[in-house]
Amino acid sequence: MPYDSNLDATLFENKWEDGSEKITVSVRSYNEGPKKLQISRESQNSQGEFRFSKLGRLTKEETTAVLPMITEAIEKM
Repeated sequence: MPYDSNLDATLFENKWEDGSEKITVSVRSYNEGPKKLQISRESQNSQGEFRFSKLGRLTKEETTAVLPMITEAIEKM
């Protein structure tokens, strides 16, 4: 069965932004399945558009900002 974006529900989402970087913490459920935590990063390109990029390592500042969002997301699961 191919992926169907209409079946992908976002139950919680919170973003942290710092200039050219965005980190999103969300809780998602596909086709009414189990709730799962998703953490993603977007980076700004030279035209100012945000594009998905590898989350990779987090700085202390990013970790400090994201940790409360993860705690809140867990409460929604």
